[in-house]
Amino acid sequence: MSKGASGRDPGRALETPRLRLRRWTEQDAGALHAAFGDAESMRFWDSAPARDVAETAERIRGSLAVGADWHAGFAVLLRETQDIVGMVNYHDRRAQQGRLAVGWMIVPDWRGKGLAREAASALIGYCFTALSAHRIEARIAPANAVSLRVAARLGFQREGLMRGWIVVDGMPRDMLMLALLRDDWMG
Repeated sequence: MSKGASGRDPGRALETPRLRLRRWTEQDAGALHAAFGDAESMRFWDSAPARDVAETAERIRGSLAVGADWHAGFAVLLRETQDIVGMVNYHDRRAQQGRLAVGWMIVPDWRGKGLAREAASALIGYCFTALSAHRIEARIAPANAVSLRVAARLGFQREGLMRGWIVVDGMPRDMLMLALLRDDWMG
């Protein structure tokens, strides 16, 4: 499935020229732990780094238990080798309002190659077409310059600062609200 596809099954793979995105499974924990267990990768995330692969697997299990009506995580694989290089997800889906949020994370060894933008672009296309989203949000820490650049390249617009919006390890954190509307994406 690619940008513009209309299937509604989040279990189906999304494809780009270099990547394949498929729903993640517990078996992906080992590869994804390179990101979820990395302090730098998790510095701007909404939770502390996973202590071990078992904790990463537990996070994936928790995600799968929530269900695709609210959240879906996708492993990002290189099409050529099938190596897992990161993840993307949609979450906080409000189907009646046509709104959801997206996130992305690339394994440290694969950063700087445009993979986050490519994977997020495929997910965004899926959310606008197959999930009938009208608005997609990205909530990014003000100091996360890399993700802010990815969001800008995808067409997200800054809407404002949400002060103390999340709490990680007992500490409130500010987040920037960015949004992309379907008309902007499709136009």
